[in-house]
Amino acid sequence: MKKYLLLFIFTLSSFALVKAQDRQAIINVMNTQREAWNRGDVEGFMQGYWKSDSLMFVGKTAPTYGWQNTLNNYKRGYPTKDAMGVLTFDILKVDVLDPKNAFVFGGWHVKQASGKILEGYYTLWFRKIEGKWVIVCDHTS
Repeated sequence: MKKYLLLFIFTLSSFALVKAQDRQAIINVMNTQREAWNRGDVEGFMQGYWKSDSLMFVGKTAPTYGWQNTLNNYKRGYPTKDAMGVLTFDILKVDVLDPKNAFVFGGWHVKQASGKILEGYYTLWFRKIEGKWVIVCDHTS
């Protein structure tokens, strides 16, 4: 009986460790995005997204499908480094749902060079694709 209990405890602790590693990997993706944004590197920021026509980005007006279309929208909305400003995230929740799916919720803040502040909230669906966590659906308002 002790043998089975130890095996059960070991299995649970292994799962918890993997979950913590996945959570940190997702936070690292977001930190890399923030750093790229703050350098004025939109393409670098986009590396956190699934490079697929199936990527979905839902903004204030309508959904956008596809990595390239999302990149084009970011470039239109933030055409210069000054317009991009300084981005910060408040990561309020990271739930690793299973080994391939995670849900992230939080707030975003951009302080533009003009002093204007833009802010809102986001919900992100991350999927682990080919061993890498990427955003497959982003709802930002």
